[in-house]
Amino acid sequence: MTAQPFPVSEIVASRRPHRKDAARNYDALLAAAREAFAEHGAEASLEDVARRAGVGIGTLYRNFPTRRHLFESVYAGEVNDLCRFAEEVADREPWEALTAWLHRFVDYTVTKRAIREALDGESEIFLACRESMYAAGGPLFERAREAGRARDDIAFDDLLRMVAGITATNFLDDAQRDRVLSIALDGVRAGR
Repeated sequence: MTAQPFPVSEIVASRRPHRKDAARNYDALLAAAREAFAEHGAEASLEDVARRAGVGIGTLYRNFPTRRHLFESVYAGEVNDLCRFAEEVADREPWEALTAWLHRFVDYTVTKRAIREALDGESEIFLACRESMYAAGGPLFERAREAGRARDDIAFDDLLRMVAGITATNFLDDAQRDRVLSIALDGVRAGR
């Protein structure tokens, strides 16, 4: 799998400031927003986000004029990281590459749940993120199928919906979630 530009990569690059100090503040705000949204959902306080990032609220609004703009930027950043991770694991054994990516997908869905409610599923950013995610993970799934490691009677979309359904469930802890995911992935594995 060779590095390719994903639509979401272009969105992320176009939004990030070029000046080093501004880029540093932008990155700090995104990291703080990820934490705040994971902890408090879409209703997380923007003042709390700015405080966590170590900047004033004015800096937050200069970078993200609206709450929606912040949601979109966090969401696009998460999907971009997920796409880059697919490239990082692509040279691993096919089943290992696919399951490593799916575990990262699970981590991504934690932030996604909080933000997705606030985004329109038909927005340009949402569609670019979906297209990018499928372009990144789909080849890993196809490679696992071609190697005889994943069942050939399921589609990549089926797999993502199953994993997303698992992550939507409340678990006692991450270990329980990982066990349930492992059980589900055993059902995807071919030649068991």
